[in-house]
Amino acid sequence: MSDLLTPGNQLTEEAGEEQRPARGGLARYLASKLAGALTSLLLVVLLGFFLFRMLPGDPVQTMTAGREVTAEQIAELRERLGLSDPLWRQFLDYLGGLLQGDFGDSFRYGRPVGDIILERLGPTILLAGTATVLAILLGLWLGVRSAWRHGSRFDRTATGVALTLWSVPTFWLGLIVLMVFAVGVGPLPGLFPTGGIRSIDPPPGLLPQVLDVAHHLVLPCLTMVAVIFAQYQMVMRSSLLEEMGSDYLTTARAKGLREDLVRRRHAVPNALLPSVTLIFLHLGLVVSGAIMVETVFSWPGLGYLMVNALEYPDLPLMQGTFIVLAGTVIVMNVLADVVYRFLDPRVRAA
Repeated sequence: MSDLLTPGNQLTEEAGEEQRPARGGLARYLASKLAGALTSLLLVVLLGFFLFRMLPGDPVQTMTAGREVTAEQIAELRERLGLSDPLWRQFLDYLGGLLQGDFGDSFRYGRPVGDIILERLGPTILLAGTATVLAILLGLWLGVRSAWRHGSRFDRTATGVALTLWSVPTFWLGLIVLMVFAVGVGPLPGLFPTGGIRSIDPPPGLLPQVLDVAHHLVLPCLTMVAVIFAQYQMVMRSSLLEEMGSDYLTTARAKGLREDLVRRRHAVPNALLPSVTLIFLHLGLVVSGAIMVETVFSWPGLGYLMVNALEYPDLPLMQGTFIVLAGTVIVMNVLADVVYRFLDPRVRAA
């Protein structure tokens, strides 16, 4: 009797051992992702600090350009800015400030870097967030239509246009859009502003001011959408093409479902998984992906601020914007991994 019960007891113990790790699997998974994110963020801080100090240019010389200053005054300015200390000491002081939420003071503006970044964060989120939402909607819609009409004229045209725009440099495309729609070509006048987020003399009233900002938003948003929507279109098209030959779609058709219901209720939800991952990964680029567009259209966001800081050079401002831009990518990568674990049972099983 004991011999007969032994295998059952062993199976019960083995099942319990398999269930116990499953309960703690999510905690270990989150802990590993957070540890990797913190390590990446530390490397970003380390890389940004020493990399920007290797760039040509001296902020003290820029600040004193055109002025008669003595060597003692230059040495005093370096001492006040903390540039006379050894690099390792500067890095430790900067790291200690970061742990307290202090990004330092800007050389150029003489203000806390954190306050400047918060002021510029809104315009960047407005531009890049609007463009990302429009690109996702346009890309997914075109991807579904192209896959469902695979090989048709619509598929060839939509795919060709998307790949062409995807390969065009953002800076060059922005200049073309600016020249055609803002400056005007030949007798055609410019229909949109050439830059900025609002007019020099904005109209009175809330609604006119909102419309003024929207008018300035059109061209930079159009440029960003034209460049990034192809990513969502290609991923959605490829995923849906893989699902179109599946048995469950054949079963759905055999039950008498119309073709649009087969596509909308069965094929598209299963093909969305890779697209959802791509969306979360690119949400981290919402803040950092508008650098070229903001530069072309003089949009007062973080990207344009980063370019101005590089020209100065404003070391604390460069470091602060670099950490914010890279940090958003790291955070969204972690969220993408977590969301995908809940959406795809195969990841949970692994």
